[in-house]
Amino acid sequence: MFKILKKQVLSPGVLLFDLEAPRIAKKAEPGQFVILRVNDEGERVPLTIADFNRDKGTITIIFQEVGASTQLLGALNEGESILDLVGPLGKKTHIEPDMGTIVCIGGGIGVAPVYPIARGLKQAGNKVISIMGAKSKEILIFEDEMKAVSDEVYVTTDDGSYGIKGFVTTALQQLIDKGVKIAEVIAIGPVVMMRSVAEATRPYSIPTVVSLNPIMVDGTGMCGGCRVQIGNESKFACVDGPEFDAHQVDFKGLMMRQRTYKTQEAQEKDHVCRCEQQGLTKGADCECQSH
Repeated sequence: MFKILKKQVLSPGVLLFDLEAPRIAKKAEPGQFVILRVNDEGERVPLTIADFNRDKGTITIIFQEVGASTQLLGALNEGESILDLVGPLGKKTHIEPDMGTIVCIGGGIGVAPVYPIARGLKQAGNKVISIMGAKSKEILIFEDEMKAVSDEVYVTTDDGSYGIKGFVTTALQQLIDKGVKIAEVIAIGPVVMMRSVAEATRPYSIPTVVSLNPIMVDGTGMCGGCRVQIGNESKFACVDGPEFDAHQVDFKGLMMRQRTYKTQEAQEKDHVCRCEQQGLTKGADCECQSH
């Protein structure tokens, strides 16, 4: 069991958990992820490690309550525990000194996994320019954290309620137009956003890396559920990634695979537990939490 040491609401429907996981914290590196199960009946949920503290033996995860499993996770409180937590999984981000100017882009809650990457790049002596995107100021997260590890930070909002009105690619294009010599772009967020970043940098041959989040089950390369097409090769995001050359990613195929279980997810999210209808407490009296 992995205890929840801290629970924080970052924005509506977006939660931060600090988890007691000393063995994972000891090995975690920027870019890696974990897979968790809330209980015996829960599905396996992959989440990027948003932060880690080796001294305290903790890792931080940030998630959005969008489906039945993340809602179940979000219902837990400080002092309670999740059943399973495995990691760190995946390959770490390539970080070394003197890489040049790196632009780190986070869209939505994608800002959270970008944070340890930006911090690692900065600690290695690189110049870090961060671009954060959100639909509105209300749901922007980790602004102070990103400012602390970046040389420059640009915020974009779809509705113009804060920062630059537009998308992350709006700010990225402005940097390119100003002649900023960009050594590499690292982008994490919704698939549509990462595809847009890839198309924005392609004409300028700027090396671009994205972190993919396809459907995943075991996280060890056994099930093949996270298969993605990278150039002419099939790769597994869990063991070959999750980071890949954005200009080689088949985003169309990725988005099609992401929609595979949309119907089932909607049904599970809207399901009303029969035990709850009978007045039993879900998670205590109820033994059919996932039906």
